[in-house]
Amino acid sequence: MIEFLSKKLNWFEVEYWFYILNDLSLVYIILPFFVLELIRYAYLKRLTKNLILDSIANIITFGAFFVIEIILGLLAITKVYFWVYNNLSLPHLELNWITIITCVLLADLAYYWEHRMMHRIGIGWATHTVHHSSPHFNMSVAYRFGPLDAILPIIFSLPIVLLGYDPILVLLSEIFVQVFQTLLHTEIIGKLTKPVEYIFNTPSHHRVHHGSNKQYWDKNYAGIFIIWDRLLGTFEPEVEKVKYGISEPLHSNNPIKVFFHGLTRLYDKIKKTSGFKNKILVFVKPPGWEPK
Repeated sequence: MIEFLSKKLNWFEVEYWFYILNDLSLVYIILPFFVLELIRYAYLKRLTKNLILDSIANIITFGAFFVIEIILGLLAITKVYFWVYNNLSLPHLELNWITIITCVLLADLAYYWEHRMMHRIGIGWATHTVHHSSPHFNMSVAYRFGPLDAILPIIFSLPIVLLGYDPILVLLSEIFVQVFQTLLHTEIIGKLTKPVEYIFNTPSHHRVHHGSNKQYWDKNYAGIFIIWDRLLGTFEPEVEKVKYGISEPLHSNNPIKVFFHGLTRLYDKIKKTSGFKNKILVFVKPPGWEPK
């Protein structure tokens, strides 16, 4: 087994499997599942104009996010990654199943901390609140992104590159974690078996994360493995019925308002806050922070 896991791989094999698991999942899982969700909404008489417009806004925010990711993310970030990889990292690691599996695990842990930061500092929440602002919960919500969602994660991914992992493998692993997250945005799947619910992030755990119920705030940050939340004290089971959205509802399906409302609210808060030091603190303190 060790011999198999440590056997050197070529990039064609690696990119092929990530293509199957990441890119094609849109065709064989995500789109069919979203259609199934629409049928369910219709059956439950919940297929409203608001839900349809919300889903359209979600896809438009993804388009805006994708443009930013291409321009500022993939182009600039890969340059940063490769510079660190070639100049500062530990000895480069061979490409094999061990490095792929450990890279995905590290990317998942990095996602946990990045996600936690997005909730716990002002500038992080200003972009991530876009993802949480929908009052619905379905596959389209997984594509509801904020303006800086492609940029801030760099801080948490660079340490993986520093360890000697190939930057492209790191990016592919990050995408894999994100794709796994997409599959969790559904109400169709209830709670799974106890071993699965204990180890992995599941739709039940992620419904909690999207809850505006007070006991669900800032819980279940995990990407693939809910173990991180259990170990680090941020786990909360799904008990009370989840109310989706944010504590200050947006009440709009205008894609421009949806995409930028977090940053505009942050700007308004900075304007209202007195004192230069306090204005700076608004960026790094938790979203609900107010100066004494």
